[in-house]
Amino acid sequence: MSNPLDRVPLSVQSAFVRALLALPKPIRRRIAGKPVRIDGQELALDAQLFLLLEKASGYRLVNGTPEQARQRLAASRSLVSGPPIEPVTVRALTIEDSVPARFYAPEGVGDDAPLLVYYHGGGWVVGDLDSHDNVSRFLAKRAGVKVLSVDYRLAPEHRFPAAVDDALTAFNHAVKNAAELGIDPDRIAVGGDSAGGNLAAVTALQAVRAGGAVPKFQLLIYPAVDASVRRRSRELFADGFFLTSADMDWFREHYAPNEDDRVNPLFSPLLAEDLTGLPPAYVATAGFDPLRDEGEAYAERLKESGVKVIAVRYPDLIHGYFNFLGVGRRFQEAAVEAAVALRTALAL
Repeated sequence: MSNPLDRVPLSVQSAFVRALLALPKPIRRRIAGKPVRIDGQELALDAQLFLLLEKASGYRLVNGTPEQARQRLAASRSLVSGPPIEPVTVRALTIEDSVPARFYAPEGVGDDAPLLVYYHGGGWVVGDLDSHDNVSRFLAKRAGVKVLSVDYRLAPEHRFPAAVDDALTAFNHAVKNAAELGIDPDRIAVGGDSAGGNLAAVTALQAVRAGGAVPKFQLLIYPAVDASVRRRSRELFADGFFLTSADMDWFREHYAPNEDDRVNPLFSPLLAEDLTGLPPAYVATAGFDPLRDEGEAYAERLKESGVKVIAVRYPDLIHGYFNFLGVGRRFQEAAVEAAVALRTALAL
């Protein structure tokens, strides 16, 4: 059954969402209803309203085939990401003649700028350069870095470890072509959100094991790092908070249907025997996220291994907040903190 909202132009829907979240707090609270409190945390009002709108629209992150899920994500992007952030110069390129990518350069940076190799989220099944275009622009401008956004292969057409291979290829390409890209080869970071955070962590792990060039920093936004167990946060926030437990199963079945792959450190880096020597990391988790506990366990493992870590939980936020730059102030506040951490780490 079709949703009546499907007949409303996206530009109108987007304007409505922005207007709603810009209303005075007392009015927004009246619309949202009573605060949501779970596990000693209170959900941000912006997040509560966002989830209310999601429910009213009938939108689901995962439903139907992978292609249908990709089409829905593409159609909804303009509702949450906001207008393109400027001034940022953007150009398309191809990595090693096989991996599409986009290169972002903010105004005012020179040929010795630091670089962030960025891997988009989407459960290794959905998401692309367009879904994370404004995220890349935001990080480029706010952190003062150039950004190489990687369009790695997606499942189920290309299952594990295809995305892992593309992610490492992109990092090595940046190192090898630093002069051509106009970047400082000694200040290359890797980063990503959700599945992209997984790929960033795995790329850093592989680079250290290979004994060659190593990223100088890891920007890990609510990363997926252990597919072998269900932690408490997955039970607490199994449904109703954007990413669901059923979504996670759907993504995993498409990306790594072989159970043996799920304990491979290149899929579940938390299970790696040795994490020593990895680069410093910023690990952000959201309080109302089924991935919360595994991300925090990974941050703790890194610390125990002697890795410098900035571990931050945003107790009032949900999974996906890094993409919601165009709706609600609270989401952008958390994203700004990540950009500041990246800027500071690469400056030092």
